[in-house]
Amino acid sequence: MNTKNLIGLIKKGESQTLEFKKSFAETDEILETICAFANTNDGTTLVGISDEGNPIGVTIGKDTLEKISQRIREGFDPVVFPYIDVGEIDGKKIVIIEVAEAQEKPVLFRHVAYKRVGKTSPKISAGEVRKISKNSGEKVYWDEGICRDATLKDIDEEKVRWFLRKAKYERNFDVDPKTPVKEALERLKLLKREKLTNAAILLFGKNPQKFFLQAKIRCARFKGVDGLDYIDMKVLEGTIPEMRENTIKFIMQHTKHGVFFDENRRYDKWEYPFRALEELLINALAHREYESTSDIQVSVYDDRIEIWNPGELPESLTPDDLKKKHKSIPRNRLIAGTLFLIKYIEQWGKGTNRVIKELSEHKLSEPAFQNLSGGFEVIVYGPGRAFEEEIEKEKFHILDINKRQKNAIRYIKQNGNITTREYMGINNVSDKTAYIELNDLFVKKIFDRVGVGRITKYVIK
Repeated sequence: MNTKNLIGLIKKGESQTLEFKKSFAETDEILETICAFANTNDGTTLVGISDEGNPIGVTIGKDTLEKISQRIREGFDPVVFPYIDVGEIDGKKIVIIEVAEAQEKPVLFRHVAYKRVGKTSPKISAGEVRKISKNSGEKVYWDEGICRDATLKDIDEEKVRWFLRKAKYERNFDVDPKTPVKEALERLKLLKREKLTNAAILLFGKNPQKFFLQAKIRCARFKGVDGLDYIDMKVLEGTIPEMRENTIKFIMQHTKHGVFFDENRRYDKWEYPFRALEELLINALAHREYESTSDIQVSVYDDRIEIWNPGELPESLTPDDLKKKHKSIPRNRLIAGTLFLIKYIEQWGKGTNRVIKELSEHKLSEPAFQNLSGGFEVIVYGPGRAFEEEIEKEKFHILDINKRQKNAIRYIKQNGNITTREYMGINNVSDKTAYIELNDLFVKKIFDRVGVGRITKYVIK
């Protein structure tokens, strides 16, 4: 909200839809007001404004907004998703908390319901609570909410076209890729009352982070296995499909890859199965808690990859459930339903089972699943030195070399290099045979030559 609009709002004074609070020392009262707005009507709370309507400002620490979001997540049932922003008047910070009226009522704060009556937020009586419960609508998901200030100009038409082409190919989705963008979004149920939903921006926005700063993936490649120092770090933005693709590229840059050829075939193997990693990444993006201000984190170590996203598992699921048959319980059902159309998600609760199967076929251990620090973490354990040994073994196995040449490879691994005379000695062959077979290894790009003439030595390339 810009300064002019903020000043105009303050001038209206406290009302049925507007509340002033001096600071976060009044956090309980702020949360009661949020509860009242959710049960009664859309409303805004301004923190950093005196009772008389004077901007006095509020101190915003590094974790202030995250803490208020955390209090809201922990204290409300069902969860409320307010829009939190920071404005400024004469250098003074004002926190703006906007709340939409909930469709699933009553909303409880610490097991108590509040309503808005004029400038006050009294408790709702038990009788009223029963009446509201009887008339309550179905649950509203965050991704189904309207994205404030977003218009069709914020949608990337080409991203919509790409999606429709892929959905038609993968699921035979019956919407022509040339369909006008607005109509396509309506068919995908990504418009609500003629306005863009949060899901529409995350899936097809030109710049989703303009509206959702938290919708990012923070990737890091750490040295060793303890995570004290990192080699590379990137913060990835874009739509959900773009973040998924770019995160895979980051992992590819920082994990091992064996690829080589002989005359008849190609050997190509990665340290990790990327189908499993793609599944885990899209789960993190589709099921994360987007009202949290935290980023998704992907940490690559020498021996493992860790993926953490905000939002713990639903209460009805445990980490152990993910290793067996279980139900799919999407936190963002509109996002999940849309991604289903391009086969990024199956919606049968089998994604983690496929991950385990892929890792097993790759001769890797089962992943570790755990709720951690208000979020959900998956740890995929790598093969370590076993991968390099397998690559080395396979490399020399598929090439057309004889037993004497393999002896030379083992000799170099122990001694660092080999000469023609040493080759003759370990294999009991003539000078001519030694030269021919060493040169063959050089031509096949297994060995490199160092030096010339009698002092020529061979090393593994």
